[in-house]
Amino acid sequence: MNNTVSETKICQNCKNPFTIESEDFAFYEKIKVPPPTFCPECRLIRRMMFRNEWTLYKRKCDLCGKEMITMHSPDKPRKVYCNPCWWSDKWDASDYAADYDPNRNFFEQFGELQKKVPFMALICDYSTLINSDYVNHAGNSKNSYFVFNADFMENSCYLTQTNNAKECMEGYSIFFTEFSYEGININKSYGVYYSEDIESSQNIYFSKNLSGCGDCFGCINLRNKHYYIFNEPYSREEYKKKLAEFNLGSSATVREMKEKARAFWLKSPHKFYHGAHNVNSSGDYLYYCKNVTESYLVNGGEDMKFCQWINMKPVKDAYDYTEWGMGGERIYECVTAGQGASDIRMSHAIWMGPTTDIEYCLYVLASNHMFGSIGMRKKEHCILNKQYTKEEYGALREKIISDMQAYPYMDARGRKFSYGEFFPYDLSLYDYNESSAHEYFPFDRDGAEAQGWRWKEKENILYQITKKADDLPDHINGVPDAIVKETIACASCGRAYRIIQQELDLLRRFGLPAPRLCFECRHRARLVRLNPMRFYPRQCQCAGQGSTNGVYPNAAEHFHGASACPNEFETSYAPERPEIVYCESCYQAEVA
Repeated sequence: MNNTVSETKICQNCKNPFTIESEDFAFYEKIKVPPPTFCPECRLIRRMMFRNEWTLYKRKCDLCGKEMITMHSPDKPRKVYCNPCWWSDKWDASDYAADYDPNRNFFEQFGELQKKVPFMALICDYSTLINSDYVNHAGNSKNSYFVFNADFMENSCYLTQTNNAKECMEGYSIFFTEFSYEGININKSYGVYYSEDIESSQNIYFSKNLSGCGDCFGCINLRNKHYYIFNEPYSREEYKKKLAEFNLGSSATVREMKEKARAFWLKSPHKFYHGAHNVNSSGDYLYYCKNVTESYLVNGGEDMKFCQWINMKPVKDAYDYTEWGMGGERIYECVTAGQGASDIRMSHAIWMGPTTDIEYCLYVLASNHMFGSIGMRKKEHCILNKQYTKEEYGALREKIISDMQAYPYMDARGRKFSYGEFFPYDLSLYDYNESSAHEYFPFDRDGAEAQGWRWKEKENILYQITKKADDLPDHINGVPDAIVKETIACASCGRAYRIIQQELDLLRRFGLPAPRLCFECRHRARLVRLNPMRFYPRQCQCAGQGSTNGVYPNAAEHFHGASACPNEFETSYAPERPEIVYCESCYQAEVA
């Protein structure tokens, strides 16, 4: 392999050029896979199509017959076991073992195995959950409801991409935090409401990018400040009085304050990326990373590229790795892997170490040296779920790889999948609009089907609506106990939703109004506020004395004096966005 120079290729899927750098070739050679033939974004979308976070259904367990909540729709032609059954000793995935047929494509044989081996209803570390039945991609949680991609949660609901949170609700990326509502990217904080990018702070409302602060309302870019309202200082007594006057239990007031705060935030500079404590790293939402590039939402990563949602450190030596962490190492083209897993390639749902040397597998736990297997636990040297000796396994593995390279799988659009590429789109367990890919790279039905991806029409379940969202009491004090029995029509999409008792209790404790939108609309509203998983080349918008758009006057002198800042960077802030985007140096000069 060429490990000294870069090379430009044309993506099989989108037909756009992409570059494989010299360090990329070195990584591929290290883990013994050929370089990819899809660009980084198309590789990401393909992996995310194998992941369903919160599109849930009811169906019966194919073992015990009980009704369960699952991420597999009832019309899918596969076996699904409830989590108690899947984790039990009542079945063994080895019973579905198949011989490899060298006269047929490997991926076709793997697809047949998918239709035979039972899948778990939800991806959960089942034994670590207490009173948390309605969670997915989750573990180590207690009294939690509708939390996804989450671990170590307690008394929380409606959260995504979160760990170590207690009594939090309605949030994305909430870490080591207690008491939070409608937060995005909150870390090590207490009492944070309607805010974004908050670190080590408490009692924060409608604020953005604060660190070490307390009792702030409508603020942005403050450090170690207390009793501020829209970046103006108040005495403790004045602040408390003003806060009470805001009447935050009112839905109308909250809507007004959201609009006012977000308009205020646009008048100040934003750092070109979210993150801190990084060395030689690029991307967005990066924390405590070293040599992590073109990655998104990574905590404690080292020597990584094209990775996303790695929120539990440590993780190192990985490319094209989506979701989790917790000791993952030497991982390539995988989604949902961690907890001590190492040397994992082109696989999904691999965890519970020591787990090592896994290729083209799904739902494999505490196993080693596995190829093309599904649902295996505590096994070694298996191919298509069949056990082999170490020598037999090695020889057959090499034979299959040779066959995959000589006779790649080809889908209906002519895309080729040989050894080293992630699974073909055709083998996804989910239709496109069920998967996580649709959340971050949305297509309509025509667009998805034009790509050769499946689409699922949503079931039109008719619920008896008992109350419209607009008819809810404006103030939380007027919301009766009986609200938990109502079926409410969402103010945006009109679909039915409920307010659960746990939710009502927290809202009353926070003194905040009841939601007017269903969970799905609330979730999508949060996603809109996140920066996307795309990066754009831009120049710092500091013109010397202030921002290039004339909105923000600089408060300090910068290294470039009165001239425009020469710094360029890649950022997830698209050029057409309204935020003022500064480089690290100019931004830090302006932070109060």
